Amino acid sequence: MSIPLAILEAPRAAWHESAACRDSEPSLFFPVGTTGHALDQIAEAVAVCASCPVQEACLQYAFESNQESGVWGGYAEDDRRRLRKRWLAERRRGVSPQVPGAKPTLRSASAGSIST
Repeated sequence: MSIPLAILEAPRAAWHESAACRDSEPSLFFPVGTTGHALDQIAEAVAVCASCPVQEACLQYAFESNQESGVWGGYAEDDRRRLRKRWLAERRRGVSPQVPGAKPTLRSASAGSIST
């Protein structure tokens, strides 16, 4: 699914106001590390994203603005990095890049189950 241009061109606050995470503790989405307690935080953040009505807009924002850290659009850093590489490759080929439409799980992109 492609995100309407009007949503992407609007200030981040426009879609952010509808985000499921808007009242969550920000540190939940920016865990320190990728082991131990940080994995629990990532799983909790991804769970918040799973019910978010603007998950795709959030992920699109992360791709467009090259957000390297934290959980954005339901994806942890490593998973999002892999998806962004595909997204950038589509842009270079002249294909209209689209964010994944499936609701992710913590390691879904690693397992190759996300379609673009």
